[in-house]
Amino acid sequence: MDASVSPFARGLDKTTANYAALSPLSFLARAADVFPDTTAIIHGNQRTDYRSFYRRARQLASALANLGVGRNDTVSVMLPNVPPMLEAHYGVPMSGAVLHSMNTRLDAGVIAFQLDHADCKVLITDREYAPVVQESLSLASVRPTVIDYSDPEFPQDGARLGTLDYEEFLQSGDPDYSWSLPEDEWDAIALNYTSGTTGNPKGVVYHHRGAYLLAQANVITAAMTSHPVYLWTLPMFHCNGWCFPWSLSVVAGTHVCLRWVRPKPMWDLIADEKVTHLCGAPIIMSTLLNAAPDQKRALDHPVEFFTAAAPPPESVLAAMKTAGFNVTHLYGLTEVYGPAVVNDWKAEWDALPLDRQAQKKARQGVRYVALEDLAVLDQQTLEPVPADGQTLGEVMFRGNVVMKGYLKNTAATEEAFAGGWFHSGDLGVMHPDGYIQLKDRSKDIIISGGENISSIEVEEVLYKHPDVQAAAVVARPDEKWGETPCAFVELRQGATASDTDLIAFCREHLANFKAPRTIVFCELPKTSTGKIQKFTLREQAKAL
Repeated sequence: MDASVSPFARGLDKTTANYAALSPLSFLARAADVFPDTTAIIHGNQRTDYRSFYRRARQLASALANLGVGRNDTVSVMLPNVPPMLEAHYGVPMSGAVLHSMNTRLDAGVIAFQLDHADCKVLITDREYAPVVQESLSLASVRPTVIDYSDPEFPQDGARLGTLDYEEFLQSGDPDYSWSLPEDEWDAIALNYTSGTTGNPKGVVYHHRGAYLLAQANVITAAMTSHPVYLWTLPMFHCNGWCFPWSLSVVAGTHVCLRWVRPKPMWDLIADEKVTHLCGAPIIMSTLLNAAPDQKRALDHPVEFFTAAAPPPESVLAAMKTAGFNVTHLYGLTEVYGPAVVNDWKAEWDALPLDRQAQKKARQGVRYVALEDLAVLDQQTLEPVPADGQTLGEVMFRGNVVMKGYLKNTAATEEAFAGGWFHSGDLGVMHPDGYIQLKDRSKDIIISGGENISSIEVEEVLYKHPDVQAAAVVARPDEKWGETPCAFVELRQGATASDTDLIAFCREHLANFKAPRTIVFCELPKTSTGKIQKFTLREQAKAL
């Protein structure tokens, strides 16, 4: 016997009896076993229990397998927050494939890029988006099998783009389909594209292990007890809905679908369905608070609201509390599965003056339980900056809920993971109590309504206008959207383009939400080497 082998290793191997790959797919199987009759999904007048949810997910997996879809194939979806989106989060990876959820606000060119870059094999698309999807398919090189979803609760009149209807396709699958856990928990489960510092987005790859861990961490962070009721105000295409499509199965909760974010349906669903949790950007809070008096409803139960992006002002937090919502601030990025940092509130802070409480609430916070390490490091030395709340460094992450990397982009992946940390690109400080606070975004990403907008992408469009000599785009604070693009423009000599002309030009070449809301004509401030001083422009934008 080899004495060098530890007794804790000798004969103690992984077997089917003591090891299984971690995957959030197992959560739905358990919920269906333990709570088969519990309502899993509400959509309009539809009610789906966990038994049926699980069967439909297996049908989808079976139907995809019948098309030849298998391990590491890409299934793209262009869907709002409707039941097929939830079914896709389970059925697609049950077939071994990778789920690629697309932002429904994107323009045809970006959609075509994603379909090609992801090597899309099957595309499930809602008929509401038929015009832009049809255009994107004409631009793309791939020729996926197209499956059209016709919403029975909210019918859409968009054209049928494929030969298969979603419900008919689903019924062709086996509801008892024998799926299996991934061969390796490191296998890809999802692909999400994020805006970078160039026009083309990067494909962020998630694995089963990370999705499993963050889904459970959401339950812990949100203090979800058994059978919570979750309203889908957060787009499921955004970081896979922060992994909440998988989280709800852990506690056999109810998904309340919301096709469109509108004030009256939100208030009605929160009140009538006894919603306990929802997530979203500050725009969701504004939509709720600014609803007409006859659209609002008095709530007889508390509601937990989780928000990201810029922290809401104290006046908004106070108004939300009065309306019955307890707001918790989260922070994360697509590359860390959505939220991985939480502003954990301490009871002793309740005794602080309101202005001091506001200062505490403005901080991003501390790491999720599923994140191994969170730090603010010097960008050159990778040494921790002093925890003085003043010294700037880059926020960096390390652990199991960091992405696998960027699809087909080894250089960007190596750069993002340099020194054994994921570099967020966000600049911040570390406070003495271990809470981090963001101070700037070094990649100049504008977060508007929870969506990322690359300032460089907008600048590239402005530079294409014949009257524009120079342009710089920065974030301008906005009460409704959090931030909106503000463009500072130098016109060519003799040019007469107006702000209306330039905004219209941008909307012709970009998704509307990416177009500047504000144009300022001026001589751009530059360094001695000719580099535009964006920090000066950010201050000017704040003062507008």
